[in-house]
Amino acid sequence: MRSPLLQNLFSESERRPLTVSELTAQVREALEVRFPSVWVEGEISNFKDHTSGHWYFTIKDEGAQLRATCFRNTNVYIRFRPYDGLKVRARGHLTVYEPRGEYELCVESLDPVGIGALRIAFEQLRDRLAAEGLFDQSLKRPLPLLPRRVGVVTSPSGAAIHDILHVITRRTRTVSILFVPVRVQGEGAGQEIARAIALLNEYHRQALRDGRFDDCVDAIIVGRGGGSIEDLWAFNEEEVARAIRASTIPIISAVGHETDFTIADFAADLRAPTPSAAAEMVAACEDGLAARIADLTRSLGQAARLRTLRARARLQEAAMSPGFDEARARLRSALERTAELRARLEAAIKNRLRSERQRAAETCFRITPKGLSSRLLHDRIRLTEIRAALEARIEMRIEDEKSRLSRAVTSLEALSPLAVLRRGYALVQKEDGALVRSTDDVREGERIDLRLANGKLRCRIEAIEST
Repeated sequence: MRSPLLQNLFSESERRPLTVSELTAQVREALEVRFPSVWVEGEISNFKDHTSGHWYFTIKDEGAQLRATCFRNTNVYIRFRPYDGLKVRARGHLTVYEPRGEYELCVESLDPVGIGALRIAFEQLRDRLAAEGLFDQSLKRPLPLLPRRVGVVTSPSGAAIHDILHVITRRTRTVSILFVPVRVQGEGAGQEIARAIALLNEYHRQALRDGRFDDCVDAIIVGRGGGSIEDLWAFNEEEVARAIRASTIPIISAVGHETDFTIADFAADLRAPTPSAAAEMVAACEDGLAARIADLTRSLGQAARLRTLRARARLQEAAMSPGFDEARARLRSALERTAELRARLEAAIKNRLRSERQRAAETCFRITPKGLSSRLLHDRIRLTEIRAALEARIEMRIEDEKSRLSRAVTSLEALSPLAVLRRGYALVQKEDGALVRSTDDVREGERIDLRLANGKLRCRIEAIEST
């Protein structure tokens, strides 16, 4: 009886050679049937993020390595980004990449070993945004001293909005709330939070453009209550962090409990451990200011009462002291002296009035028609004498001035250049009026003016002779 091996050797169908493609296809089919789903654990190396969006890497251990591929439509659901040296647990199916005849693992899910995928994604995004400078302290803006309108971005059904309203209502009467409801967990929650922040900023800018300054938003609270890292993941998305940093309004991040940290906490201008604490930050200034005013009012009242009591005590002590009696005696003496001086002043005024009345009567007696005529004649005679003397002095002064003028004219004529010209001399001037003092000042053919006593001669220089 022949063995199956010998029969195969003489079988016509088995003796026909396979092409490489046919053999590779059969191997691929056998692998996919034998390993439709398999878990593989190892370390990532040679990780490459292709421009097509696919991930290519190798999973290896101490003794072997396995090529792996994670296509774009799968890796979009993986929250972290793999890197070389990361130990992972991958699930997928084995297949063969026929162009190279290599078998590989087609990855369908990927989890890190020893640390959660969300934690890795959180750390990667935090480090990348920090390297960009998105968390720099120089970008942080302080809250206004007394915020009047606060925007709140949170869930309408969560405890956060109720805590915020309760604290603000209890601690302040001037802060109003502008509430934008959003989903704070689940798919698309991060996009809603980012849009809400942008919406509040647009509302603020429109209020500024319209001049409605009372409607401007002074601060924004973004947050929710506590939960797992999966529940808080919407606040770890890059879109939310960039929306917070792009806001022109200061933002307080109030996500989870005091021990919870999110990317939004790093990007925000202020971090509050809870939503209630964020509300207390907003109302802190007004609450503290009101308390300070109340304390100052009480202190002022006490100081005023104490000062009144001290002044009253000093007044009573002064009233009972000997010095007060001395002051009273000095006041009495001053009053008596004042009465005496008043009496003397009244007597002096009466005497002066009597004297002036007597002088007025004597003056009236002297002013009679005869006396006035004699006085008028005397004054006329005196006026005539004064006029004659004045006219004589004027005539004398006029003669003196005429004599001085004659002497001055004689001196002026003696010094006048016209007198020199009348003696036969002449002034030589160029056309621009400059005097010619030397033959070097003129040239042949130049026009000159000769100034004589009774006129001017226009001449041209024909020749120059120097002596």
